[in-house]
Amino acid sequence: MEPNWGLKNCCNHEQVVFLITVSVCTVVILALWRTILLRPFKLVTVFLHEASHAIACKLTCGHVEGMQVHADEGGATQTRGGVYWLILPAGYLGSSFWGMLLILASTNLLTARIAAGCFLAALFITLFIAKNWTLRGLCIGFILFLGVIWALQETTKVRVLRYIILFIGVMNSLFSVYDIYDDLISRRVHSSDAEKFAVECPCCTGCGWGVIWGLISFLLLCGAMYLGLVILA
Repeated sequence: MEPNWGLKNCCNHEQVVFLITVSVCTVVILALWRTILLRPFKLVTVFLHEASHAIACKLTCGHVEGMQVHADEGGATQTRGGVYWLILPAGYLGSSFWGMLLILASTNLLTARIAAGCFLAALFITLFIAKNWTLRGLCIGFILFLGVIWALQETTKVRVLRYIILFIGVMNSLFSVYDIYDDLISRRVHSSDAEKFAVECPCCTGCGWGVIWGLISFLLLCGAMYLGLVILA
């Protein structure tokens, strides 16, 4: 069957459910943004940010010495070697990319299972390179959380695995865009990835790179919505 790239005759029932669910996730996330209820999901987003740095380091033949996620929603990845100017933007852009993939994976139960399995594997591997107990506790907590959700999906009528994957994807995409604005544009954190990247690539300021990365992250979020509708067409 040819993909319905033009989204003709949009929207069918599944597309409407997808749009409504994404909208509800967005409203819930924004409403609870500064509450403790979202803290674990924010820390997962920080984990994916740091994991993206680590993956970029390994792909450019570097060595990952450790990762940390802090309770104040900060994080750090210690690397040695690799291509520094590729490792630096990988955090923000990689986080947005994972958000897009999780949103797309939620459109089908099989791909949601695959995404959950990959996420569980990543959390398990991270246990061995985590350098602080906040990250270790986050990994253990989400391994148990996703394990319970998956067990309920397979053994009961509580089938919410797709929606949990979608929520994490939307959360990751929104948090990435907000984090770029907060760290790189509005406050100009001088130790940020963008400021360091501006030293490596001085053709643009740290704020300028923040704007560029923010636009890319927003486009990835829009792309996830569009491709999700195409998949469900």
